Amino acid sequence: MKMVDSFEKIPVEIFSSPKGGSVFVANEIAKLIRQKQQEGKSCVLGLATGSTPINMYAELVRLHREEGLSFKNVITFNLDEYYPIEKDAFQSYWSFMHRHLFNHVDIDPSNIHIPNGELSREDIKQHCLDYEQMIEDAGGIDLQVLGIGNNGHIGFNEPGSSIFSKTRVVNLDNSTRIANSREFINITKVPRLALTMGISTIMKTKRVLLMAWGKAQIVAKSVEGNVTEQVPASILQQHDNCTFVIDEFAAAELTRFKSPWLSGEIEWTPQMIKRAVVNMALKLNKPVLSLTTVDYNESGLGDLLVEKGDTYEINLQVFYMLRDSITGWPGGKPNAVIPAHPERSEPYPKRCLIFSPHPDDDIISMGGTFMRLHDQGHEVHVAYQTSGNIAVTDEFVTRFLDFAVGFEGMFGIDNKKSTEILSQAQQFLSSKKKNDMDTQEIRSIKGLIRRCEAKATCKYVGLPEGRWHFQNLPFYETGTIEKKPMGEEDVQLTIKLLRELKPHQIYCAGDLADPHGTHKVCLDIVFESLKRIKAEGDEWIKDCWVWLYKGAWQEWDIDDIEMAIPMSPDQVMKKRFGIFIHQSQKDMVPFQGADAREFWQRAEERNANTAGLYAALGLTKYAAMEAFKRWHY
Repeated sequence: MKMVDSFEKIPVEIFSSPKGGSVFVANEIAKLIRQKQQEGKSCVLGLATGSTPINMYAELVRLHREEGLSFKNVITFNLDEYYPIEKDAFQSYWSFMHRHLFNHVDIDPSNIHIPNGELSREDIKQHCLDYEQMIEDAGGIDLQVLGIGNNGHIGFNEPGSSIFSKTRVVNLDNSTRIANSREFINITKVPRLALTMGISTIMKTKRVLLMAWGKAQIVAKSVEGNVTEQVPASILQQHDNCTFVIDEFAAAELTRFKSPWLSGEIEWTPQMIKRAVVNMALKLNKPVLSLTTVDYNESGLGDLLVEKGDTYEINLQVFYMLRDSITGWPGGKPNAVIPAHPERSEPYPKRCLIFSPHPDDDIISMGGTFMRLHDQGHEVHVAYQTSGNIAVTDEFVTRFLDFAVGFEGMFGIDNKKSTEILSQAQQFLSSKKKNDMDTQEIRSIKGLIRRCEAKATCKYVGLPEGRWHFQNLPFYETGTIEKKPMGEEDVQLTIKLLRELKPHQIYCAGDLADPHGTHKVCLDIVFESLKRIKAEGDEWIKDCWVWLYKGAWQEWDIDDIEMAIPMSPDQVMKKRFGIFIHQSQKDMVPFQGADAREFWQRAEERNANTAGLYAALGLTKYAAMEAFKRWHY
């Protein structure tokens, strides 16, 4: 083990993107399948579901189609299944596996084993015993693919699951049901029970590859923390052949990244010094300027003192970096020369383009900054990247349809086509079954509802007509919860808009904890578009700065923040009212992920927390702050 990963009790492979990690795991599976084929043996795979392995399954399908990878010798056992659930339900793991893998490869259907969520309660216990026996009869699982829950669950083995547990029925933890509600419109539709392989079953597998994209805190606990049944994934430290395959976001809390000074020699750059001192100050609950030589030595930062010298000089350096990140002028202060300011003073006014993945991310995540940019005279545009239609409930649509029908009746409007569409939409919703996909008309109505809310938000901020742009990127428009990957048409639409506006400032959502991954795809589309424009030599791109915001799901760590925009109590309230405009997202948030609060509550708490951290470090105490990190391309 290298010094740099000496805190990790499980081998970790880190990739720059989920795609890279997915390809790695797919290739490991393919190597094993081919090895077993050469030996004339079956290859027994344990498979997982959820959003994490989707790209891995896509790569296996590609290997089958383009490189001749055969699955004829493959026997599969899936980790888990909801209970009760019909096989053909879109949300069932039986449906998931056939949709993403089994329907596209040459596996023998009789070799596919998935826990049966359709059985009666009387038959379940025997089914679980039979499942264990089938695994044993197959010779045991050669390679088990796992994901990980935010609470550390593997399979559906929730915190507290016994290390000796086998395949069984389990109660799903509420946090798991909330996280999985993204598949079911809302939490009330999520089954309370599931069938899952036990931890003992998983530990008997010959090799384990656990995949994680994001979820940095639980990854660190599992890899570096104590073995405990309260973090089921930590038990994998006792497995003889387990590897975590993660992306850079999932690696962020590992000691080698979070506190690299503890795991080997490092280069003390200004950013690294800032991170070390800020983390120490917060841990000790001290303002930066109150840190002492003893604090440095006891916090493992003696090497920093040896290299940089005086404690107080280091404290001052970090204090000034924090102070200089705070500004009330997100577009730069005009007619002022402030060398340490996060943004340039010139040109003024700037053309600013806010990319909003969903129709409310702009106001939720950077509403105070959005309003301030407009109020300070900049030309602000908003690009709503997706329609956000799947996040509108059927009940909300019904309310609008009733209004539209009543409106036509009240004023005697006789538009046969409109009446026909409204009637069909009402009829569809009244007879809609839980697995039915919305019709194009319903999706359009849901998209229109969100578009009107977004337009109303822009008007509330003060933007004139023509400053909002609805991209409706094709990757999102599948009609289902699952989205397509980034496509060429998405990139071309974004390049076209960028070249039309030629912005001096771009704001993008860097908040990648969005449970559907929409934020990640939207960010990748912007990045790819900017890289192409730069490669093609457009002059305006040289003077365009990109700022990344968070806030809807996460917030930047304070040592990452390069621009912090303070907000007064009145500005906080004004932002809250702007979020309230999105009535379709209020009171009951569809696809809310692991956070049950409404978005305005999340935003206010996170903005207040950022301001509180600055104050704890010895800076001015503001009511709230929105935070940004610059992206260099």
